[in-house]
Amino acid sequence: MSGLVFESIVKKFGEFTAVHETSLTIPQGKFVCLLGPSGCGKTTLLRMIAGLEAATAGRILLDGDDVTRIPTHKRDFGMVFQNLALFPHLTVGENIVYPLRIRGVSKADCLAAVKRLLDLVQLPDMAGRPVSKLSGGQKQRVAIARALALEPKLFLLDEPLSALDAKLRESMQIELKQLQQKLGITTIVVTHDQREAMTMADLVVVMSQGKVHQVAPPVEIYRKPKDAFVADFIGSTNLISGRISGSGKLAVAGGTLLADDLPATGDVTVSVRPENIRVTAGSGDNTPGCLAGEVSYIRDLGASIEMYLSVAGQQITAITTPSDRPDIAAGDAVSVHFPKDACVVLGDA
Repeated sequence: MSGLVFESIVKKFGEFTAVHETSLTIPQGKFVCLLGPSGCGKTTLLRMIAGLEAATAGRILLDGDDVTRIPTHKRDFGMVFQNLALFPHLTVGENIVYPLRIRGVSKADCLAAVKRLLDLVQLPDMAGRPVSKLSGGQKQRVAIARALALEPKLFLLDEPLSALDAKLRESMQIELKQLQQKLGITTIVVTHDQREAMTMADLVVVMSQGKVHQVAPPVEIYRKPKDAFVADFIGSTNLISGRISGSGKLAVAGGTLLADDLPATGDVTVSVRPENIRVTAGSGDNTPGCLAGEVSYIRDLGASIEMYLSVAGQQITAITTPSDRPDIAAGDAVSVHFPKDACVVLGDA
């Protein structure tokens, strides 16, 4: 089986379980983001892949081979840490070839590798520059080049862009994704930044409290969240409590909503993204999918308009564009429309 496979992997530190029993498959050649809040277990999972932490139970397979107990230096993985760990007293070229020299690669091959890797990360003719003279983005590129020097089977990065300013971080996200596409190497990045994961990943692994909540492409994670944690953590959403009646209707406070894939009966939580809600002036007729509300506050952000609404005692947020802004103000009665395909019934977290 090609790719990286976790078979019932568990990591405990004494009585504390950092990663609960997890089984998942990362296909070969994919860009994967381990996403979640601080302390969710994503870095621990990455460190188990790298061999820096020993799994308490379970197995890690790479292309069908069990690598669970193989030492880090024999796993043939490239790694970039949050602090980059570059040697400040060495030049750019000396940093890049350091792992090659340890393995006895010839001087000529080292020089060729430096040129090829610096061209790859868009830093040509900088081999002789001291690392101390580089900008944050340049240091990031050098760390990536060094990790790729040994042509690793896996490329692992632990929050590699977190120290960069916002504008540079966004440009590096795109560069890193384009580099991965060019090389076709399986890449796993730890991040707590939802935007970063949505920008770069082919697959997102959403984690919380040591558990994997959902594994899916970014668009599916956003549009079809599996549970309330995923819906609330990825972007912003409205979580509405409802109940499925025996007649198959989704009743909420103030009326009825329409949704696909309804369970037979019982209490449910519905996620509706703010940009999918439509607001019109007037209280409306309270038909299915339309609830009466009142405007609490309107915030004009230039490119978008945020409307904060009170609907049956619950605060609802809707977002629209300036051109589609309804003629309403705080205190006005409105009709709040919830499209059927935007109402996602969530499972248990």
